Amino acid sequence: ESGMGKSSFIDTLFRATVSRTTCDPEQAGVIPEATVKVHSVTHVLEEAGVNLKLTITDTPGFGDQINNADGIVPILNYIEAQYSCYLDAELAVRRQRHIPDTRVHACLYFIPPSGHSLRALDLEVMAALHQQGNLLPVIS
Repeated sequence: ESGMGKSSFIDTLFRATVSRTTCDPEQAGVIPEATVKVHSVTHVLEEAGVNLKLTITDTPGFGDQINNADGIVPILNYIEAQYSCYLDAELAVRRQRHIPDTRVHACLYFIPPSGHSLRALDLEVMAALHQQGNLLPVIS
């Protein structure tokens, strides 16, 4: 859903503007449209001489549609593709010295603070996502 503070949370967590804008000069300031398409932004953060390559993957507009039956499919396909890409690189006969790690290590799932119980969509999506990796539900 839109307007739950996802971007603000990520920006505060890393003390930088990393949530929706890119460090690529050609794409600077471009905010993705609200679709269920997966949008990734990569940044290199430095603190105390240590570099951290951080990739934020967002699905702007997920849950905003009237029919959300297949809304999770592009997300699950993206996560599976990242794992497959890394596994293929690891199993290659001539392995690269450094394999870029594009796997999804943690998924933050923002739950709207409705004051009622979880929606059926939230339960279904969290059940599917926890099979793929680390799921961190956040009440926004």
